[in-house]
Amino acid sequence: MSVFNDGIIRRLVPPVSAMKTAEMLAAPRSPQELKRELGLGSATASVAGEMIAVGIFLTPAGMAKALGSPMWLLLVWVAVGAMSLSGALCYGELVGRFPRAGGTYIFLWECYGARIAFLFGWMCLLVMEPGLTAAFATGLAGYAAYIFHWSPVETKLGAMAAIWALCAANMVSVRMSAGFLRWITWLKFLVLGTLIFWAIAFRLGTWSNFVPFAAQRPGALPLAPALGIGIVSAFFSFGGWWDAAKIAGEVRDPEKAFPRALTLGVLSVTTVYILVSGVFWYLIPFDKVTSDGAVVAMAGATLFGERGGIIVSAIVVTCVLGSLSAVIMSSPRVYYAMAKDGLFIPAVAKTHPRFGTPARAVAIQGILATVLVAVGSFQQIVSYFLFMAVAFIGLAVAGLFVLRRRGEPLDGAVETPGYPVTPLGYLLLTIIMLALLAMHSPREALFGSSITLVGLPVFEWLKRSTLRKAASI
Repeated sequence: MSVFNDGIIRRLVPPVSAMKTAEMLAAPRSPQELKRELGLGSATASVAGEMIAVGIFLTPAGMAKALGSPMWLLLVWVAVGAMSLSGALCYGELVGRFPRAGGTYIFLWECYGARIAFLFGWMCLLVMEPGLTAAFATGLAGYAAYIFHWSPVETKLGAMAAIWALCAANMVSVRMSAGFLRWITWLKFLVLGTLIFWAIAFRLGTWSNFVPFAAQRPGALPLAPALGIGIVSAFFSFGGWWDAAKIAGEVRDPEKAFPRALTLGVLSVTTVYILVSGVFWYLIPFDKVTSDGAVVAMAGATLFGERGGIIVSAIVVTCVLGSLSAVIMSSPRVYYAMAKDGLFIPAVAKTHPRFGTPARAVAIQGILATVLVAVGSFQQIVSYFLFMAVAFIGLAVAGLFVLRRRGEPLDGAVETPGYPVTPLGYLLLTIIMLALLAMHSPREALFGSSITLVGLPVFEWLKRSTLRKAASI
């Protein structure tokens, strides 16, 4: 019985008798709790660290080519940044209400029950989190291969080595992993800031590239489809801020720290995205924008000469390494939370006896990601589940309305500023994103939804298993 916590009993097990229920709830939990040893800096680094990856070097070119206007590019970044901030503020309240490891999984459980939460965890465990880990690791290794001239086999081995080096660090010490994440995140900001300063200080571009500022250039898409492409690209460039909530069980004073961390993270990343996009436009005339990769190569050559490709590749490696570090630190907390609730292998809910870390959950993340790197088919698989990932985050934000309707007290959490406008702003972005994904990728959206719903019979089987075990006590 020790593998089932109070939450799983309350929601899945009907009381057999008053005495038996009291005995169940009084039973000690065998899984140890995670230590609260992380501060505001680590939480902020987790937010910004996962957001800034290779996308900042690729999406501005596609957005610029589609929109064909500096003004519209700026407005898209600001609008999506503002809506992402609204979602982050909502997550700040949710973390304050439920400051436990698991993030979105915990919020969905508390707002909608175990079934919806399990479907989210099922999707994360099955594909999304190992797939993102594999994608980041392979992207990192691909750019490292350009620098060191690795063969395809060496590139795969490099990706696996990066995964397991970070997994080992997370198994040994959360504080050490958080310290590395803070260091690599601040290094990202320093490197990107230096890139911006270098371009402007040495006058390597021309401000005439911004003229005309508002009008679309010839060759740009009509405004409506251009905005659709821009919003989708910007949304996924901002993706990942919600993952920081997964480490809430290890942050000191999460009720106050997380709203600040989410706000600081999203605002700082929005600023960086606007400035980097502006530098690309400053360096490269619009009519020379052909493809994302070509723009990166051209910008590197303009900034650093013939060694530009290697220098830009090193910058990308730094950015992706931070994102890989963040996802390996945050994602296993979902498996850990599911195991504590009796919805996954019970042993995964136990922390390491010496280090106090969720080592088994981290190992599962590493094994699944390594398999995906080996088979090399994760990119398309991950794309199938983007629709459901967006939907689940929207559901979590909408959970604030559920909590308000129930009249549940804040219990020390920081109330979402501007409620109900703030969550409605993010839900508007969610609806737009779901509509765009459904129109442009209907097959992927349907496939990902179907595979996620396959988790329903799995949940029912686990539920019956839980009831049988409870009844036998």
